[in-house]
Amino acid sequence: MNNTAVLLMRERRVLDMGFVEVVIWQVPGRLRGSSHSYKHRLAYVVQDRCVLRYDNEPGKGDHRHLGAA
Repeated sequence: MNNTAVLLMRERRVLDMGFVEVVIWQVPGRLRGSSHSYKHRLAYVVQDRCVLRYDNEPGKGDHRHLGAA
């Protein structure tokens, strides 16, 4: 079995006051707490501060951050 993560998407859109970034990896198995085999991040950053982020990490699964993160 291949234990290597595969980058599926990495895209950043620059806006007037910040940017939106999407990163998606396909991982060999599910992260603890997630029901799928993807590691992901969607972030909205304004004036160098992350104001909204969706991501997943082992143990927390899919979750959201609001405000500075």
